[in-house]
Formats: sequence, C-alpha cells, structure tokens
Amino acid sequence: MNPRICRRVFLRSTAALAAGASLSLPARPDATWAAESACRTPNCAKLSWQLCASLYTYRRFPFYEALGLIDAVGLKHIEPAFFLGLDKQRPQLKTSEELSAEVRAELKQKLAAYGIQMTNYYANLGTDEAAARKTFAYAKEMGVQTLVAEPPPEAFDMIEGLCNEFEINLAVHNHPKHDNYAYWEPAGVLKAIGNRGKRIGACVDTGHWVRSGLKCVECLKQMEGRILTAHLKDVGEWGKPEARDVPLGTGLADYGAVLKELHRQGFRGVMGIEYEHDSPQLQDDVAACIAFVEKTAGQLA
Repeated sequence: MNPRICRRVFLRSTAALAAGASLSLPARPDATWAAESACRTPNCAKLSWQLCASLYTYRRFPFYEALGLIDAVGLKHIEPAFFLGLDKQRPQLKTSEELSAEVRAELKQKLAAYGIQMTNYYANLGTDEAAARKTFAYAKEMGVQTLVAEPPPEAFDMIEGLCNEFEINLAVHNHPKHDNYAYWEPAGVLKAIGNRGKRIGACVDTGHWVRSGLKCVECLKQMEGRILTAHLKDVGEWGKPEARDVPLGTGLADYGAVLKELHRQGFRGVMGIEYEHDSPQLQDDVAACIAFVEKTAGQLA
C-alpha cells in the first residue's frame, strides 16, 4: 500500500476510534477495511512489535463474533484461550484442540477471511503427554508460534521435547500472587524455566505484577533474555488482585517506561492487548491501548 495512503488511513481510523467505536458490526468482513487496518500501527511495525488481541478481552462474545470486533480495531494477531466459546449457535464448542477436523477447517476459513493470524494460544498444559501432544498438534495446524500456559514444573522436560519437535514456543504466564503459586514473581518463572533452550520463556503480564505489588520495569529487567511474548495490561490500584484494568498509560504500571524497557532489551514479537474490564466502552478502551503503544513506538523508533 502507498505510504501516504497508509498514513491517511491511520489518522482517519484513529480519529474514528477515538470518537467511539460501536460493538455492532456486520456479520461479514469488509475487505477494504481489512486492507486499510493492516497499516494502522506502522510505528510498531518499525520495532517489529506485532500487536495481538487476547481473546479474553472479548470473552463476552463467541470467537466468531469477536473476530469482527478485533478486525475493527486493526489487530491482525489473536490469542484464543482453550476455555472460551467458539460459536453462538453451538455453545458447546470451545476454541481448543477438542474441535473436530471439520470445525477446525471452518475456523481457519474465518481467520483467513479477516486476515487474522492465530499467533498465540493460551493452552491448558499439564503432565499428561498424550494430552499435551494433542495441544501441540492443534497449535501447529492453526499456525501458532507460541503456547501461553502455566504448566507445573515437573512437566517442563516433556513439554520442552514437544516444543522442539513441533517448533512451537512455550511462554510461562504469570497471574497475581496467591497461596501456593510460584509464577506470580519473576523468580518463580525463571526457576521453572531454568537453563532450558530458547523455545522456553515467559509471557510477561504487567497488570498482574502491579496487582501483586511488583514494579514492572524491575521485573522486566529480571526477565531479560527470556521474554517471548507479553500481555500488555495496566491497572489502577497497587497490590490488589481484584484491581480493574485501565487503558495503557493511565494506571500504575508506568507504561511508557515498560515499553521503553522492552525496546532496550531488543524485544521483537507478539504483544497482546488483554483488557479485562468489560463495559459498553470496551472498543474505546482497546483502541486507547493500541493508540498508546503506537504513539510510544513512534517515540522509540
């Protein structure tokens, strides 16, 4: 696409989103809009940052409905989760490795129609090798690059073998601090990762660090060299597991410094917009998060 057209489209789209995006969209994708939306984050592209929609943001909607909303804000990568619904007409179906071959083909067609890639997948990985192999096979079929999960430490030997076999990464995710849970702080994640190969790393969730009373930039520095992907999240209260999300740059995560630190580390890859606070203004909040990352990327590029 012509760079001048791309810039004009970006400015027009940003203005439209700032004015308030509707959650009511056509059932079928608009090819023109899809082509235009691909250039809405040129500054991120310069840094090799791929913005991704964590499907949990749109958990109110079945996957097929969420795709239109994700396309509308210009995101071209998605991270589904194994427990989220696929289709309003078939509520028993989850976006997971349990889908039949027929439904998987249908899902791939839906993704292709919007030009959206299933780059990450939030998976349920444990010590059962047969179940884990099924998850990896599904991920490979869907084009997944990184599985985001929280497997027990005793599963890592087996999982690393599957990572190498299928050429898919494992990124260990952190939730807020709670009893008998080690991954809430970088030390726990790093202990589980150990000295394993580069296909084993971390999915850093900055909002959950704030909820756990941790300073994000300090945590990122501890994780340097092991960050495979990220859940970009800002929250408004310190040290409270129940603290609600706020648009990036308006909370306590010090998000300008967070993105600057990721850039200093030479991070390149998928950065998921995961906005947990659901409201009628969800699209506006997601758009604000995207705009903040794009603006900051422009300052860093």
